[in-house]
Amino acid sequence: MPKQKNDIAEYRSYYLPSDFPVLLLSGEHWKISNVPSKHLHFHNCLEIGMCHSESGYMEFNGKERLFFKEGDITCIPRNIPHTTYSSPDTQSHWSYLFLNTQELFKNMAPQIRGFDLSLSAYKEYKHILSRDEYPHIYDLTAMIIREIEEQRPQYQASAMGLLLSLCIQLDRIQSKGGLETTLTSQPPENAMVLSPVLDYIEDHYAEQFDMNYLADICCLSPTHFRRLFHSIIGTSPLDFLNNTRITKACNLLRSTEHSILDISEMVGFRSVSSFNRHFMEAMQTTPRDYRNETLLAKASQEKMAIMDYTGWMYPEK
Repeated sequence: MPKQKNDIAEYRSYYLPSDFPVLLLSGEHWKISNVPSKHLHFHNCLEIGMCHSESGYMEFNGKERLFFKEGDITCIPRNIPHTTYSSPDTQSHWSYLFLNTQELFKNMAPQIRGFDLSLSAYKEYKHILSRDEYPHIYDLTAMIIREIEEQRPQYQASAMGLLLSLCIQLDRIQSKGGLETTLTSQPPENAMVLSPVLDYIEDHYAEQFDMNYLADICCLSPTHFRRLFHSIIGTSPLDFLNNTRITKACNLLRSTEHSILDISEMVGFRSVSSFNRHFMEAMQTTPRDYRNETLLAKASQEKMAIMDYTGWMYPEK
């Protein structure tokens, strides 16, 4: 079995617009190499993949791997280090959906509130679901991909309803527990130890907390935590928190009529001057100019991204 060359995990952040926080990566170029990546990777949102052809392996923690084949649906919650590679002498063809379920379903019926449809809360997890065993999961995923690709009238509303049904079905499956194989080995320290911190920042970015509290969450000394965080994420914990706040502010500036002062408070900045300063550093423009520009024309995804990451919009070679 191929070994990871080192234990560093790459963090991949996907920009998901507030009005429809879903990203589809698909097309003939989405073919996965048979050469294992040098790094595991993990991302900031739920990933649902569909394997269209061939077979291969998904590797977790750099030590355990699961076999996939044509027709399988994969489900990877945020902050789970993994990598995917194809069987020898093949290239598997994929489509991927990335979504923020908390934002996507926040205005849906009250009865679904309280359910964690991000699917990140389960201790045991079935990451690969076969078409033979779960045909309804395959059919729902295929319909969602087709809706987003074709973009017929009201496609977002249609896709949202299908995504809600898919996440509820996945929640039912995961609530029964049971991995496709038992992952018993301990993960590399720097692959998993930051997961609860990233979850905490995503859920509590608008609150005030000390960076040492984040170190306590993963049971590390503040110095070790800061060093480890920077080696994986590529920035300091405080800068990552502020960049997360700016990302949320961008969504609010584009999709609401809240004042800049209100938005600065909503995303966790103690003063509007601090918000303006951090916004300018991250976006190279002021919040007011940013809002005016996006009213005139929809900015490209590359322009909207707060932090730069490589290798996440196209498959690795």
